[in-house]
Amino acid sequence: YVANIPTEYVYVFRAAASQPRRASRSRHTQPCRSSTSRSRRTASSSPAAAGCASRRLPVIPASHSGEQTHDPPPDPNPTLSSHAREFKNPTAAAASAHSCSFLDRAAAGDAAVSVAAETYGLPFPPERASHHHELAAAIAAVERACRLCVDVKRSLFSGGKSILEKNDQTPVTIADFGVQALVSLELQRLFPSIPLVAEEDSASLRSSEADDNSSDVLVESIFSAVADKVSNSGSPLTQDDVLRAIDRGGKDAVSFDSNPATYWVLDPIDGTKGFLRGDDALYVVGLALVVNGKVTVGVMGCPNWTNYTVANGKDDSAAACNGRGILMISHLGCGTWTRRLSAEIGQFTTAPDIWKRCFVDTCSVVHMARYCIPDSQTWDMIPLSVLFNSTTGESDPRNENEILLLSVFCGSLCKYLTVASGRASVFVLRARTTTQIKSWDHAVGVICVQEAGGQISDWSGKPLDLAADLTSRRIIYPSGGVLVTNGALHDKLVEMISANYK
Repeated sequence: YVANIPTEYVYVFRAAASQPRRASRSRHTQPCRSSTSRSRRTASSSPAAAGCASRRLPVIPASHSGEQTHDPPPDPNPTLSSHAREFKNPTAAAASAHSCSFLDRAAAGDAAVSVAAETYGLPFPPERASHHHELAAAIAAVERACRLCVDVKRSLFSGGKSILEKNDQTPVTIADFGVQALVSLELQRLFPSIPLVAEEDSASLRSSEADDNSSDVLVESIFSAVADKVSNSGSPLTQDDVLRAIDRGGKDAVSFDSNPATYWVLDPIDGTKGFLRGDDALYVVGLALVVNGKVTVGVMGCPNWTNYTVANGKDDSAAACNGRGILMISHLGCGTWTRRLSAEIGQFTTAPDIWKRCFVDTCSVVHMARYCIPDSQTWDMIPLSVLFNSTTGESDPRNENEILLLSVFCGSLCKYLTVASGRASVFVLRARTTTQIKSWDHAVGVICVQEAGGQISDWSGKPLDLAADLTSRRIIYPSGGVLVTNGALHDKLVEMISANYK
């Protein structure tokens, strides 16, 4: 199996082989395939599954809990999904056919994840985390993606066409496409039955036409970036593999129904405008796992986060991005934690004490809190502006009618990360009719803030509904906007916003 196992896991197997075997295995350390097979059978026998099949769209399992209790006998042919997926477009159909080449490696991938989850160095016992397999894989994928971002940013403007503009006039780069392809490939190999909801698709790449063959150059650049970082899968990677991997998370790849679903949500780069600025503006790679409609696992990587120290003082080892960068992880019921990004891809940091537990700040006075808002919005667009003026000077004295507005960060996930780490108290965003609020801009942030002690809702105080977009899970519809707080301020701010929102 070694040829089919991600490179970083090979070292884990070697280390594990030298350890004495335990008399019995916890149900939480078993490979995930049995639960995947069980969810396939459940979905295929349900009325919902039949309904989706009749619409010639893929059926998403209503359950993929990861619990390993009372499993039925193993699926006699686990490489064949009993809820055959059918896609809306030829690219997605090709991706479905191509995925069969990955499924025959699923058993080795499951075993790799199982061992990695035990030895990766999570800050909490795996027995506490029912989805520690998925968390370990997400950590590895996001760290690889962060390294890709750093390398691409270093050479982004060195030559050739490296930036496209999407239909909504937002920029997309080699790094956006590369991260989505890379994370898609990593997750598909290890968890082939869990679909991906992500920001990009390859349509702009395929439709980009220029006399200087810039489209071919761009695709080649994306391929090179991904090929340099992807785990060794045992078979050569092609440009078509990369384009299919991008489209696996695209808008036409999969369709859900009204049942609670399990799926990954990826924002390949949150804060692309900041990424393009070439300065210290923050950007984030964000990956979340939604299980039965609830965000359960979250990983955010921020390659240029600064002024970060590990829990036990100065870390003298080399860290990613020349001493910069953090990884923030969350698992439902296990808290939110951060550590520095690993110095090298596949380098395991197994000492639990390198992790630092994150908590939101404790501010309970509205005008003393630190606020952040979207870069595209101004304070006068927020209902709180009726009650408070804003200032961006942290050292300036403030009275009870003035609040501090932090002017940094590009992208929404950067604000979630800032609240979860205690650097800001509140993030408030106003919904506008001219723009859609996307699930990948919020999903991973929700669990990171909640597990750090914070609270998230729309402006009416209701939780964000990630399933409001029934068929694609790509758009959310918060009433008024989104409010992210340290928890202590939440009820007060909901009341103030509701009273002044028009």
